[in-house]
Amino acid sequence: MLRIAASATASVLVLWPQAPFAQSSSQPGAQSLPPVVVGAPEARRRAASPERRQARRATQTAQSNKPPTQRESTTVVENPRGAVQGYVAGRSMAGTKTNTPIMETPQSLSVIGSEQIRDQKPGKFDEILRYTPGVLAGTFGADNRNDWFLIRGFKSEDVGLFLDGLQLFYTSYASWKLQPFNLARVEVLRGPSAVLYGGSSPSGIVNAVSKTPPAEPIRYLETGVNNFGNAYLGFDFGGPVATAPENGKLFYRVVGQIQNGGTQVDFTPNNNYFIAPSLTWKPDADTTFTVLASASKYETRSLNFLPYVGTVTAAPWGRIPTSLFASDPSVDTFKREQEMLGYQFERNLSDDVTFRQNARFAHVDVTLSTLYGLGYVNGDPATASLARGNFLTHGIANQGNLDSQLEYRFNTGILRHTALFGLDLKHYSIGDWQGFGAATPLNLLNPVYTPTARFNGTPYQDATLTQKQAGIYLQDQIKLGRFTLVLSGRNDWVATTNDNHIGLGQSREDSQFSGRAGLIYNFDFGLAPYISYATSYNPVIGLNSAQQLLLPETGKQTEIGLKFQPNGFNGHFGIALFDLKRQNVLTTDPNSVPPNQQMQNGEWTSRGIELEAVANPMPGLKLIGAFTSYDLFVSKDLDPALIGKVPTATPRTLTSGWVDYTFQSGPLTGFGLGGGVRYIGGSFADNLNTKPVPSVVLGDAAIHYEWQNWRAALNVINVADTIYVANCSSANACFYGDRRRATASLSYKW
Repeated sequence: MLRIAASATASVLVLWPQAPFAQSSSQPGAQSLPPVVVGAPEARRRAASPERRQARRATQTAQSNKPPTQRESTTVVENPRGAVQGYVAGRSMAGTKTNTPIMETPQSLSVIGSEQIRDQKPGKFDEILRYTPGVLAGTFGADNRNDWFLIRGFKSEDVGLFLDGLQLFYTSYASWKLQPFNLARVEVLRGPSAVLYGGSSPSGIVNAVSKTPPAEPIRYLETGVNNFGNAYLGFDFGGPVATAPENGKLFYRVVGQIQNGGTQVDFTPNNNYFIAPSLTWKPDADTTFTVLASASKYETRSLNFLPYVGTVTAAPWGRIPTSLFASDPSVDTFKREQEMLGYQFERNLSDDVTFRQNARFAHVDVTLSTLYGLGYVNGDPATASLARGNFLTHGIANQGNLDSQLEYRFNTGILRHTALFGLDLKHYSIGDWQGFGAATPLNLLNPVYTPTARFNGTPYQDATLTQKQAGIYLQDQIKLGRFTLVLSGRNDWVATTNDNHIGLGQSREDSQFSGRAGLIYNFDFGLAPYISYATSYNPVIGLNSAQQLLLPETGKQTEIGLKFQPNGFNGHFGIALFDLKRQNVLTTDPNSVPPNQQMQNGEWTSRGIELEAVANPMPGLKLIGAFTSYDLFVSKDLDPALIGKVPTATPRTLTSGWVDYTFQSGPLTGFGLGGGVRYIGGSFADNLNTKPVPSVVLGDAAIHYEWQNWRAALNVINVADTIYVANCSSANACFYGDRRRATASLSYKW
């Protein structure tokens, strides 16, 4: 099946120039087109079509006697793959892979735009999600190596992270890192989404949308530094390139950043370098081809694995300082080199048919060498002596994605259809090497660092894991008056191979169907109730603690909700209630050597409610609010004592709110203030829920001033400098949250 699917896609590409639908490049009105609106075919055709095409469409509309929809009455067309005006997005492609209003999408969907990212100044990607309902960001606190987040209580950063609609899957330690400075928006789609995206978290996905070449010139520089001495310089340049009229239009963009300096933990830098060039070519009004590339290098050190006693609760001698480095500088290193190259292609074959193809190849090379904590020596906190293990891993991963879509808009009687046919191909491989040995303990009261060699013994893991996946999906968005029914179905074929260099190789093949049905109704006054049911399938790659290939995960969810966008009000409100089950869950095997290896032992259930408010109520004023509450528990397990217990490191209540105001007139024109409050509920450090981790309230603040082409800002997270534990995945693995971090920045555009 994989070979057939690949051949089919190759045939489309080879025959493409001979397509009978090819249109002339001499379209009147084409000069007004935004060059990077690759996701808004209807809007682009309206801007570019000649009078004869407009007249024909008007006649067809009159003949079909169809009631007007909210999308047709919108006066400002938003690019669903572009920036957001203020904090309120109106459209997105995340929920349907078509240009659809959020108010007509029967699923929970949040969009964080570039203005919100700029105003809140996240230090890394997962911090963008801190004010989003249903999401716990920064699960491992101050750890800078990766971006961590839970969606609806389930770990999702490994299978739920997407860039420009294509998955960035990772397993083991070969993770990816995205740059907030290079993003136009971030979309959070909550609930099972495998029907469109293939293997992914049953709780939802986070889709980051890259900045792409603009129609108007951009020249932007920004520099800043925080209170830990971590400084950066970023740049963003782009615009049109002069070309001969017969060669179409060409646009470029280059985004980059250099970052270097310390963090709140001793001996732990946060050094990050990236560059992301892109190029868009529009040979005619109906064709857009964008190439996106990026390269980055990242260096830091590992986070501390600290005991529950001494962090959450006091040891006989007090608490471990947040600045303590529990490894050894002579051996500890975390390095990531990452490269990506891809494209986005869109072609309007006719007024009613659009073809899209998105592709990317990504490569990452990660090395981690560390001494990490295993709890107190002899289990006695009074000794203040931390037992440690010497761990080394090297992972090299390659991932190829190719997603081809054909969108067809047609009518059957009084029904209006937007049909989507898709072929989604993925190829992932990782060379995974891991070794573990003994190390000397560390005195937490008087740490002495001595030169230590990297682990150089026999590895317990040395394998090349490969997964090939082909998915065929079909979706129909059916409109009848103010009703919108979304029906989606997909089948995946997956082949997984473990080329084990130590033991016996293994392989398995799986096939599974995923489905979704959602119904939403849009009242005249802005209320939109909806209901949906979806299943998901996630072919997990990796090995359990018995060195066997992991089973696929499955999931299912029922969701009902209300969306409300009052007429004449620039904002929207949402409420969602859901019942979500995740099966064949990856959990931790406490008896494995080394510890914390994976096992699959049952089912988790997450039932809850989410509330969201996003608004630009008046010029200069922007606000967001979110509330999340779960009933999260283990619903199936081989150990009956765990049934009904809450999984570790999963708070069940999250509340947040942020407001930003910039004066529009008077002597304070250009001056602005922002602030937010985040409440993170309590969690547990053990499976039996006997070791609680307390809740915390955190405040963030911002001051900014814009004058002519300059913008100066001061952003502070954790204003009160609260010392708290963000997460305990076990009694021997607790992680401090971010201390106060103040970042001063200055930018200039011309």
